[in-house]
Amino acid sequence: MAVKNVGEKYRCNVCGNEVTVTKVGGGTLVCCGEDMELIKE
Repeated sequence: MAVKNVGEKYRCNVCGNEVTVTKVGGGTLVCCGEDMELIKE
């Protein structure tokens, strides 16, 4: 899933790492070899 907005939060379903987007540069976030999941709050 491509990063679209500042403030989006993503989680790794393998290790549990979470990140918050501070700058949109395009592309996707990957951790543990898999795409990170957008956390919908």
